[in-house]
Amino acid sequence: MFDHVTIRVSNRRVSEEFYELVLATLGIEQSSSDQHFAEWNDFSLTQAEYEEPVTRRLHVAFVSPSREHADEFWRVGTEAGHRDDGAPGPRPQYGDDYYGAFLLDPDGNSVEAVHHGAM
Repeated sequence: MFDHVTIRVSNRRVSEEFYELVLATLGIEQSSSDQHFAEWNDFSLTQAEYEEPVTRRLHVAFVSPSREHADEFWRVGTEAGHRDDGAPGPRPQYGDDYYGAFLLDPDGNSVEAVHHGAM
């Protein structure tokens, strides 16, 4: 359905460091970074400007290869001082095989690692 998602951030360097750190735990490597965008395939960041304000109250979920990867995403993020938005665990309200871990990015957006399946 989507071709890409771009969010505008208040501090490009800080946000890029956050996403590099946590997405690497899911095997998602940065695909490019230039003066305009930092990209991880179809997800990107750009610096907010007066005319284009910071993206707020967004929730984005990235596919996790396993529950252990979701655990690592959350552990690495919280150990680096990023805010917890929901410890790793089953979320039966979303589905029988739903396992998620949630962090807040530097601008307060909810970022999730989600795994569907028993393993």
